[in-house]
Amino acid sequence: MTIEVMACPRCGASASQRFYGPCESCRGQLRAIFHGEGRDIVVAEYVPKMNVTPNAVALKDD
Repeated sequence: MTIEVMACPRCGASASQRFYGPCESCRGQLRAIFHGEGRDIVVAEYVPKMNVTPNAVALKDD
C-alpha cells in the first residue's frame, strides 16, 4: 500500500491518500450534502407477453 501526496481535485489542498480523489474533509462535506435514505421500491410482478411460450425441452416428460 503506497500513500502519496496529491492535490484534492475539489479544493486543491494537498493530502496524503492511497487513491486519487477528494480529501477527507471534502468527502465529509459531500456525504453531508448528498446523504440519502434508502427506500423500498415496489415493482409489479413480471407477466410474460402472450407470444412468449415455455421452452419445449423444459416441458418434455421423460
